[in-house]
Amino acid sequence: MKVRLAYGESGLDIDLDPAATTVVQPVHHDAAADQVGVLRAALRSPVAGPPLRDRVRPGQTVAISACDGTRPQPRRLMIPAILAELDGVVRLEDVVILVATGTHRGNDEDELRRMFGDEVVDSVRIVNHDARDRDRLTWVGTHGNGVPVWLNREWVDADVRITTGFVEPHFFAGFSGGPKLVAPGLAALETVLVLHDAARIGDPRATWGITRGNPVHDDVRAIAAATGVTFALDVVLNRDKDVVAAFGGDLAPMHAAATAVAKRMAMRPVDAPFDVVVTTNSGFPLDQNLYQAVKGMSAAHQVVRPGGTIVCAAECRDGFPDHGSYRQVLASAPSPKALFEDISARVDTVPDQWQVQIQARIQSTSRVVMRTSYLSDADLAAAHLEQTGDISATVARALADAGPGARVCVLPEGPQTIPYLAGGPR
Repeated sequence: MKVRLAYGESGLDIDLDPAATTVVQPVHHDAAADQVGVLRAALRSPVAGPPLRDRVRPGQTVAISACDGTRPQPRRLMIPAILAELDGVVRLEDVVILVATGTHRGNDEDELRRMFGDEVVDSVRIVNHDARDRDRLTWVGTHGNGVPVWLNREWVDADVRITTGFVEPHFFAGFSGGPKLVAPGLAALETVLVLHDAARIGDPRATWGITRGNPVHDDVRAIAAATGVTFALDVVLNRDKDVVAAFGGDLAPMHAAATAVAKRMAMRPVDAPFDVVVTTNSGFPLDQNLYQAVKGMSAAHQVVRPGGTIVCAAECRDGFPDHGSYRQVLASAPSPKALFEDISARVDTVPDQWQVQIQARIQSTSRVVMRTSYLSDADLAAAHLEQTGDISATVARALADAGPGARVCVLPEGPQTIPYLAGGPR
């Protein structure tokens, strides 16, 4: 049987034995008939609290937090919808859009134009958040479970703060969107290092689809609540990255409503673990680098048997990437098991440790084979990973090695679908 994987911008076809193959995909929902209309309705008839326009007064300054270029947020629809609601109340020169990069690199002008559209770029000031620039950060106190919090100064100083994002299961924060557009999105490196320390990331409830009792999400939520969000707007997307539903209003109830819909769409139970799981990182822009591809590996890890094989297809046009310490940390130990043990024992936290910790845990119990277009075999070997140029052949060999009755699960959309074992904690 032929299965098309989300890979880069063009996709990738593989051939598998239908008798041994289970394909797990999100429940497909057509795009809203009027996506702009759905966004407008969320701004005017929110889940909780008054409409956006009723929360803003003339003369106020406005900061809008938006996802960076590694996320498929429909910024070209969401930001103009917000600006239209603010029209006649605030001046465009009093609005700033903050790209919530967290610890990622900033986006250049060409990327910003693709993300927001020329009209927005030419009329509204857009600033890449920089978690390492102390001059652009301000102290807002200790919140949650002892998290020292510095946030973007322009965000804190704004009279009106609006978060915009999209909601999908997240591999250690439970779900994306909502409060994550404050922290880690607009937080200092020091704040992110604590939010993503070994103890929090290593907690069994720091995983897909769990927010309450998840030590990462509990603290993220606490920071946003303590520092204040005026209005929040999130969307749920289908596999084509189109808007299915939109939710607006007070941050906590808005995000709860959005996560309930995202969970029904994206999380699918399976009866038993598989010998081989083929996954992706949902194609471009999510599969731009190996760092992001850990999410696809983690989705597969939920249902692969101990000692099984994960094959992850991610284009990785941005490499590891080369900025940050991810590549160096990955290569800093002789094996994934040693790396996982070293990170788990650390008291301090280093940048990119959280991604490496999850990746090392996966590689300690599973064989992980990559299919990339921009990383060499030697690059991947340094990260204790294998490379294949033929996923179909690799799967066939892995199934043969596993013996009679071996089965393969395919996640064509990667972490857009999160499989889990029926009867598990979710």
